[in-house]
Amino acid sequence: MLALTELGQRLRQERESKGLSLEDLQKLTKIQKRYLLGIEEGNYEVMPGKFYVRAFIKQYCEAIGLDTDAIFEEYKSDIPSTQTEDMPQQLSRVRSRKEIPQHTKGVSKAYDYLPTVLVVAGVVVVGIIIWVIAQNIVSDKNKEQANQEAPNSEVQQSNTQEETNETTAKNDNSKSEDEQSAADKKEKEKAEKEKAAKEKAEKEKAEKEKKDSGKQEYKEVQKTGRSATYALSGTDAFNLEVTSTQADTWLDVKNGKGNAFFSSILKKGETKEFDLTKETEARVNIGYSPGVELKVNGKAVDLPFDSSKQVRQVVTIQYQPAEAQ
Repeated sequence: MLALTELGQRLRQERESKGLSLEDLQKLTKIQKRYLLGIEEGNYEVMPGKFYVRAFIKQYCEAIGLDTDAIFEEYKSDIPSTQTEDMPQQLSRVRSRKEIPQHTKGVSKAYDYLPTVLVVAGVVVVGIIIWVIAQNIVSDKNKEQANQEAPNSEVQQSNTQEETNETTAKNDNSKSEDEQSAADKKEKEKAEKEKAAKEKAEKEKAEKEKKDSGKQEYKEVQKTGRSATYALSGTDAFNLEVTSTQADTWLDVKNGKGNAFFSSILKKGETKEFDLTKETEARVNIGYSPGVELKVNGKAVDLPFDSSKQVRQVVTIQYQPAEAQ
């Protein structure tokens, strides 16, 4: 096993601190596991080319939330520079006519007869198909004639049996109609009660959210680097919703004391909800922000930075309940 470079050791420690395996990182970055292992071990010979070394290291850093520019500057001695790889001198493998062995001439003559052979074979195949179709037509006509000559008694017997079955079914249905009617009535009453209770609960919830939304304030306090702080006030609830719409991303949600509510990969199309009403502060660390949506108490809020320019973003929300104001 190769000795780890300083860069490789730093990346591996950061990955393991986030609880990510190489398989998890492979899913997140779409880079094969053997290339990720090569980066950690400093074994760049396994890469498909020198250009991919820097590109893969950049994706690795972004996936685990590291500053790519800072890493490239700090460990520039461990990262090879991009150079144009030597192109093969001999690209053509076409052999000249003089190099073609003489014995291939006999094969060429055999190919001259190939069109004639194919035509004959095609005629034979078409003839076989026509013969099979003709046999099927004759067989179908014979079956149709036999069916027309069947005795009418079989039809009459079938009709009598159908009438008997219908009479029996009607009698059975009349016996169970009363029981079914009572059961349906009871089920209908139950469904109506459940519907009324649900509508009442939804109405109360909507009224409360409407009341809170009129008072709720979400204001920016400060911005620095890739981090921003906001103040949430005028509400008795603090519910956070995070959704990733474009790609898998690393998500870390902690309270002001550093206790983690979630620290793992948020998959594409997945939504995580957090009830933080009892907390005074929440810190949201987003590893890959493009396509990530935040909602506070059901209301969408913008990310502090342009995701195309700042991939990793950290949002801190300071919460002050309305009753404490």
